[in-house]
Formats: sequence, C-alpha cells, structure tokens
Amino acid sequence: MGDRTGATGRARSDDDQGAAPGGLPSALPIVVGISGSSGALLGRRAVEVLGALARPVHLTYTPACRQVWPEEVGHPLDDDLALWRERYGVRICEPDDFRAPMSSGSFPTAGMIVIPCSMRTVSAIAYGTSSNLLERAADVTIKEGRRLVVVPREAPLSAIHLENLLRLARLGVRVVPPIPQFYTRPQSADEIIDRIARRAVAQLDIPEALPHSARWHGPTAP
Repeated sequence: MGDRTGATGRARSDDDQGAAPGGLPSALPIVVGISGSSGALLGRRAVEVLGALARPVHLTYTPACRQVWPEEVGHPLDDDLALWRERYGVRICEPDDFRAPMSSGSFPTAGMIVIPCSMRTVSAIAYGTSSNLLERAADVTIKEGRRLVVVPREAPLSAIHLENLLRLARLGVRVVPPIPQFYTRPQSADEIIDRIARRAVAQLDIPEALPHSARWHGPTAP
C-alpha cells in the first residue's frame, strides 16, 4: 500500500517497510523520532545523514514538533516529510498511529534515535508512559534490547531532568547532549549542526556517519 496523505496534507502511515533510494535492498530500518523540543534542525540533519547513507528510515514525531518546526526551520513540517519520502524513501508514521510497525517488538529494527528529545519525552521514555507513537517506539526499543539514542535539549537541567537521564543511561540508552565540538573550529552554525547530528547518528553503530577526519583509523605508528 503506498503513501497516503489526508485532506489536511499530513502524511499518514502505510505498509511499506522502507527501501534504499533506487529500489536497492534495504537493511533493517532505523527509527527516527523528532520531539517538539527546540533543535528541529538537528532532527532534519539526522534524517539527511541517514538518507545519504542509504539507510532505511521509519520516522515519527510528536504533535508539538509541528508547532516548533516552522518557527525554527522556516516552513511547515509537511514540506520536509514530503521531500524525505520522495528523496530517501522515508516512511512517515503519525503520532497517533499505534498500528505502525515500530510500535511492535516483532518488527525488527536497527535501533532508534530521538533527536531532539524534550524533557517531557525523556520522562515518558524513562517511565514507560507511552502516550504517542514516538514514546511507544522508544519503549519497544528498550524492551527488545536494541540501541536507543536520545539527544536531550534543555538548559539548565534540573535534578528531575538529570535523574530521568540517569535512569535512561542505566537502561543502556545512549545520551548524547547537543554539545558543539569547538576544537574542530566550526565556521558556521550549519557546520555545528552537522557535527552534532552526525555524532548522534554514529551512536547507532554507524561510524560512517562521522566526517572522515573524525573517524578512528587505528594507532599512529611511532
């Protein structure tokens, strides 16, 4: 069943499990969740990085993401959703679609990244209170023992936030705060965003997401 778009123009889920561009056989999909926290450009770049690597992506978002997206990106979320479907074959799943494959542990994936991840979403994941598809998919990822990466976006962090993040870390979740790497001497905001997104994506056991200069090439000969 192909992609379907409702009368409002919002992308709806379909039964396509995703494929690499050009119809190439796909590996297990990566689940991408984008919350309503500030940092929409990080989520956008992460999708672009995975798409460029021809990694199949199943994507969902929170309702608040639709509000933040145009404020930070400059156009509606639907514009990017349509582009990602066409360019990368990304499967889009709506927040209330609990019939989507990612909501079930029987659907195999190569892990999940939540970028950016609001503190509300951090709390929901930490305590298993799944009120939308993103939170349910993260719950499934944890219970199935798969890699989960969260990119928390908040400052300053309260004791509540830190305790929730610690709870996730103890469950094996990779917590990757969006901290710029100033030692690389970035020349623009876009470069900072790219580096942060790539570093987070690489935590899904995708080292090729890192810039070539940032990869480990083994010990240097004396």
